[in-house]
Amino acid sequence: MDLRQLEYFVAVAETASFTRAAERVHITQSGVSAQIKALEHELGVRLFDRSGRTARLTDAGEAALRHAREALDAAADLREAIDDVNGLVRGRLTAGMVIGCEVTPFFDALATFHREHPDIELELVEANSDQLVAGVRSGDLDLALAGLAGEPPEHLASHVIASERLVALCQPGSEAAGQERLSATALSAYPLICLPVGTGIRTVLDQARAALAVDLPVALAATSPDTVAGLARRGLGVAVLSESMSSAYPDLVAVPIDDVPIPALLALVWQNRTSPALAAFLRHCLAAFS
Repeated sequence: MDLRQLEYFVAVAETASFTRAAERVHITQSGVSAQIKALEHELGVRLFDRSGRTARLTDAGEAALRHAREALDAAADLREAIDDVNGLVRGRLTAGMVIGCEVTPFFDALATFHREHPDIELELVEANSDQLVAGVRSGDLDLALAGLAGEPPEHLASHVIASERLVALCQPGSEAAGQERLSATALSAYPLICLPVGTGIRTVLDQARAALAVDLPVALAATSPDTVAGLARRGLGVAVLSESMSSAYPDLVAVPIDDVPIPALLALVWQNRTSPALAAFLRHCLAAFS
C-alpha cells in the first residue's frame, strides 16, 4: 500500500462518497475507485459497503480508518520536520473568506505571503461563514476569515479580529433615523434588510430573536454589505450590519441596537494542527491585523 491509497481511503470514509472524495483529492472518481480496490485486494478485506447510495465503512474499514489517519499524520509530521530543518515551505494553501467581505489586511497578508513563498499554490474560496467553518473542520480549507456569532467554534483554533454590536442603518429623515437607539422590539416594527442565513451577522440577529422572543423578520437579504446598505438607502427598510461595516456608509444614519447581547465576531479559524505553509501564512495574517 502507499500513502496515496490511504489518503483516498480517508477521503471516501469522511465524505461517504467516491464522487465527493474524488473532488477533494482532485482526481477522477474511477481513479479513486481503482486505488481503493487495490488497497482492499492487498488487505484481503472489503473496506466499504457499496450497496447503498452512500459508501459506508465495513467493520474492517472502521478498524482501518484510525490507523490510516495516524499513518497520514505521521507522514505529514515527517515532511514538516524535514521542512523545518531545511527552512522550506511548499505545497498548497486554501483560504476562505466571507462572500462580499473586503478586508484589506487579509488581502495584504495573502500578497506578502505569496511574495515570500511564490512556490506555494494559493486558492481563495468565498462562501457564507457556516460553510467556511465546515470547510475548515473537514480539511477542505486550511484557514478561513469568517463572521461568527458570540464566540469562536469549538475544537478549532481561532483569532478574533473584531467583536462588535449590531447597528441599524436608516435612510436620513426616516422615523427610525430619528431614534438615539433602538431596542429589538422597536426594530421589529420595520422591514429589515440583512445578510443571508449562514453569515455571522444574520446568526446574531436570529439568536437574538430567539433569546428575546421578538419577531424580527428579514424582508430582504443580500450577500454583500454594499447591497444591504444600498437597499436601505432607497427606503426599502432598515439595514442590520455591524458597527465597523456601518462606518462605510456615512450617508445613512447608524442607530445602535441596545439589547442584543450577542456580539458579531470577525475571526480567523483553523485546525489546531498546522502545516508549515499555514504557520507561515498565519504569521502574515496576525502581523497584518495587529
